[in-house]
Amino acid sequence: MSDYIVKAIGYEGEVRAYAIRSTETVREAQRRHDTWATASAALGRTLTASAMMGAMLKDDSRITVKIEGDGPIRLILVDANTNGKVRGYVANPHVHFDLNESGKLDVRRAVGTNGMLTVIKDLGLKEKFSGQVPLVSGEIGEDFTYYFATSEQTPSAVGVGVLVNPDHTILASGGFILQIMPGAKDETITKIENHLKTIKPISTMVSNGMTPEEILEELLGKDNLKVLETIPVEFECTCSKERFGNALISLGAQELQEMIEEDGKAEAQCHFCNEKYQYSKEELEEFKRLAEENKK
Repeated sequence: MSDYIVKAIGYEGEVRAYAIRSTETVREAQRRHDTWATASAALGRTLTASAMMGAMLKDDSRITVKIEGDGPIRLILVDANTNGKVRGYVANPHVHFDLNESGKLDVRRAVGTNGMLTVIKDLGLKEKFSGQVPLVSGEIGEDFTYYFATSEQTPSAVGVGVLVNPDHTILASGGFILQIMPGAKDETITKIENHLKTIKPISTMVSNGMTPEEILEELLGKDNLKVLETIPVEFECTCSKERFGNALISLGAQELQEMIEEDGKAEAQCHFCNEKYQYSKEELEEFKRLAEENKK
């Protein structure tokens, strides 16, 4: 089953709702970065939430999410757009601990509880929108909930979860975001809050085969839900050999000459997807020529 996001409204527009199946997306991230189980859960939760946040934007906007904690993972960086394309990495992919007291992957320990969650929105305007909040738990979902309430003044419930197999591959991944709209009735809010206390973990719902539509029906009730749109989701990077080549040209003729003399070749690696690009001596000499032309 392919990954996708569902955008919907609930209770006649009192609630804005999103749900996602992100299993294949997180599986691809795990494969590319060789993340161990706890690191996979941290990265997967962030990819999942970021993909839904990207779907909240319009046109060709992009969102970048950065989580910097005092845990051994150190940094999670994720990039997503409005079309369901998402990419990301962790600074230290080889992090895994025993299960926590709840019998779950100890994401809090891996991420840390002291640090910052930063969201940067590129809406195509001159200035980018940036919001930043301190980490409140390191569990990712609670941190995004706090971000929405504090930075965007939107009361929200964020659920994200990843189930990992014993061999570190991804069994299931998914999430939801519910946002209370201005003017929502108190009884609606209370009903949703009480129901959220009784639902199964989101990763369990996904592993049981529930679709994003069925997850939202479970959260809000079938009669209270109106689906607006579905968006395919996949791990996709914007890097290319040409793009890294342009970066090499920007280094300047002198530095390129040093590369030619010292190694006779170059290699560039993308942090986001781990793809490697090789450049021959001839290609470096052409880059040097272009750098000299640019300087004239």
